[in-house]
Amino acid sequence: MDKLVIRGGVPLNGTIRVGGAKNAALPCMAACLLTDGELLLDQVPDVRDLQTTRHLLEAMGVETDAGSGRARHRVRLQAREIPNPEAAYELVKTMRASTLVLGPLLARTGRARVSLPGGCAIGARPINLHLLGLEKLGARLRQEHGYIVAEADRLRGNHYVFDRITVTGTEDVLMAAVLAEGETVLENCALEPEVVDLIELLAKMGARIEGAGTPTLRVQGVARLHGASHRIIPDRIEAGTFILAGLITGGQLTVSGLNPLHLRALLDRLQEAGARLRIGGDLVETLPGPRLRGLDITTAEYPGFATDLQAQYMALMTQAEGAAILTETIFENRFMHALELVRMGADIKIEGNRAIVRGPAPLAGAAVQASDLRASASLVLAALAAEGETIIDRIYHIDRGYERIEERLRAVGGIVRRIGRLIPQRPAGATAAS
Repeated sequence: MDKLVIRGGVPLNGTIRVGGAKNAALPCMAACLLTDGELLLDQVPDVRDLQTTRHLLEAMGVETDAGSGRARHRVRLQAREIPNPEAAYELVKTMRASTLVLGPLLARTGRARVSLPGGCAIGARPINLHLLGLEKLGARLRQEHGYIVAEADRLRGNHYVFDRITVTGTEDVLMAAVLAEGETVLENCALEPEVVDLIELLAKMGARIEGAGTPTLRVQGVARLHGASHRIIPDRIEAGTFILAGLITGGQLTVSGLNPLHLRALLDRLQEAGARLRIGGDLVETLPGPRLRGLDITTAEYPGFATDLQAQYMALMTQAEGAAILTETIFENRFMHALELVRMGADIKIEGNRAIVRGPAPLAGAAVQASDLRASASLVLAALAAEGETIIDRIYHIDRGYERIEERLRAVGGIVRRIGRLIPQRPAGATAAS
């Protein structure tokens, strides 16, 4: 199993370019199931979650092809036929967002068999809101042997209000509604940029959707969709992670290729804490300055402070002056990284859904292990700021969402190397999700 070895205390200087958003590419890839036309997606990151998605789609009969070299982030998908509308447990268990195929399969083929996802290190994320929405559209659902079996002679538009905001639930029910007969109105929808990106792709495919970026989506169902080309939006979570890396190391780091509007909550809080930032059209530059002040944050649905940046922000707050209270409102059990930060010397106390971080704490390298994707990113940030050498185990988590992170950090001065099992190189001409 691979590990990252990081020697800290070195400022990051230079430029890191942000890749495409993993959480936008996932539903966009699933959208290929809605048409027999070809989908061409650009700026698809080469990360494990999207490789898993490609394998899942191939198992259903989808033709996939990815470029190589400079074109490695371009993926072609075509579901001419779907002979096997099933998402098997062996794939779904590794990535909960695999359940996004449920709505498209049901809309296109009238049937779907999708494994229920298992547990998650950061808490339960049930798909009941997906299922209730699909039932509103006329799906007949039953559970058998750990799978959800869905059937429908013809989906029909309806009015559905999500009990709580859910990104994947919004995306799943929306993809079913675009091929349903008549009008569907969805309320209390997620506002995340990744949802808006999916809507833009569906519109290019011929879907009729009003209200993108608002809590209410109005969908006029169409008989069929066609192929399209689409460029995935920049990854706001990756961008935020690298901005925080620049600040925690005291470096002058430019993070380019992002959309600052998608990071407004983070950037506002950082500037309030005293961070010196230069914000341009598609970049944010961190500038050396005095020590930051501890500043409270509360995670919330977009446009609030992203739960996927809470762990990385906690790492930064270990180096700030004073106390910061981090309140997690989205997921339970999302402070598992705190115990590993404490092993490195952080002063963190957990009280229910609040973490109280007192700084500045002198961090020292240690052997730690990641518990989930964003927890692994927080350990990388802490290691970059720590004295001595840190060894991070279970980094398959970070490979799920950050492409070649050790190479990109080395390019801006980080002393980072990967040890253990080497990732096999793709032979020339081979295809892989990228």
